[in-house]
Amino acid sequence: MDTFTLALSLFILISLLFSTLKMYKKRLCLPPGPTPLPLVGNLLQGSTILYDTYGKFTEQYGPIFTVWNGTSPAVALCGYDVLKEALVNYAKLFSYRGSIPISERLMNGCGIVTTNGELWQQTRRFAVASLRNSGLGTRTIDQRIQEEASHLIQAVKDINGQAFNPQTLLGRAVNNVINLTMFGKRWDYKDKQFLSFLKIIDNLFLFLRSPLGVIYASFPMLMKYLPGPHQKKFHDTEAVKSLIKEQIVSHMETLDVESPRDFIDCFLIQMKKVNLLQGNVFSIENLMLTMFELFIVGTETTANTLYFSLLVMIKYPQIQDRIQQEIDIVIGTDRLPKLADRIEMPYTNAVMHEIMRFVDIVPMGLPHQIMEDITFRGFNIPKGTTIIPMLASALSDPAHWEKPDEFYPGHFLDKNGQFCINDAFIPFSAGKRICPGEAFARTEIFLFVTSLLQNFTLRAVNHPDTFNLNTLRRTFRKQGLLYNLKAFPRGRANERCSGESNVTKKEV
Repeated sequence: MDTFTLALSLFILISLLFSTLKMYKKRLCLPPGPTPLPLVGNLLQGSTILYDTYGKFTEQYGPIFTVWNGTSPAVALCGYDVLKEALVNYAKLFSYRGSIPISERLMNGCGIVTTNGELWQQTRRFAVASLRNSGLGTRTIDQRIQEEASHLIQAVKDINGQAFNPQTLLGRAVNNVINLTMFGKRWDYKDKQFLSFLKIIDNLFLFLRSPLGVIYASFPMLMKYLPGPHQKKFHDTEAVKSLIKEQIVSHMETLDVESPRDFIDCFLIQMKKVNLLQGNVFSIENLMLTMFELFIVGTETTANTLYFSLLVMIKYPQIQDRIQQEIDIVIGTDRLPKLADRIEMPYTNAVMHEIMRFVDIVPMGLPHQIMEDITFRGFNIPKGTTIIPMLASALSDPAHWEKPDEFYPGHFLDKNGQFCINDAFIPFSAGKRICPGEAFARTEIFLFVTSLLQNFTLRAVNHPDTFNLNTLRRTFRKQGLLYNLKAFPRGRANERCSGESNVTKKEV
């Protein structure tokens, strides 16, 4: 062995030793957890996939434990009571956003998800107000969703009772609601550019869930410069950003401050009102990247929840029948459902909430960060520590749910059959970092599902006993899946479905 190789080997060995000592010294100051390995932490032990393993760790270490992503520790919080205490009771201490390397690279310090401080507060406040504002143009949010629901219904009718993959159509419908709100326009379901953008979104989320995405999140400084398939995912998103830039320029040329048409117009009008000190908030770059963020985040999670809703309907036809009875009584057939109908449809409302609880589409909340040394439930947590709120643990907390591992609409019905909310229902997180699109998403889920069930009865391609919702949910979280179904116009629902089950893993 030559001198250079020997020196390099010694350097690597000494660096590894110091890194290990530093890790184990830091570990003494944190809540207990599985023993990390040098450099890789708990990556090789599977503990970074917390929605699969948090139950085991909770039994072993309690509701607060530490895992390591590479050389970076993260403290997981489990159970509704722990999450409420941290995110609500101590909201100020726990509201700082932790590092999300992939989002940080995409967003370049703008938007809502990865930002903090004044930029985050003002951008979030504006986005929430705009999404809630019924005066975006001449149509309310309900009307925009109803408009898209009519296109979705027609698309399903055009399939003419053949087996189809609803996930594709639902993704197009949900994204078009975002387009109507952001741009004031929609795309045809067969538009090639539209379909390519949806494919980019789909591939980006598959990357986030993949082992490669976990590695990127653990070693961002290294992965940012290494060649590989992950680089294409970032490159492809530039096409979406370019479209948004084009729309902003077009809106600037046709802006009427007295008659805002959509989110872009509202933002541009606000830009004209604020002073120069707020220029970094109300800037073209922040507008473009905030829209990009809403475009990406507002599509995938809602579309997947809707897709799972349809799986529930074909798995439990008795639930589907009872919802259709409520639709017939409250809404009838002469008009599309509207959000105001929800209060008169307690069973339907309960099913929609139970779907969101059971599917648990975002089992791990986005990371938070502690910005000062604190003592929380007897544990000393140092400044700068990443916090992972395990939302799944609240949605399946046996202390708050009668049948946490079953699909049970009774979780949201009182003894008189009226809708009642459960405090542990936090699929959109809680506290200051609660999802800004929560009300928007809930509205979409209610209106799209009821519109479809008003017009169609859904059936599995074969007998619904051939699939298990719990199994599909676990697969769904990791890589997505396809399950074809059939939609019959109301009145033809008794036709028998034939053919083989069509459950397949989604291609990456």
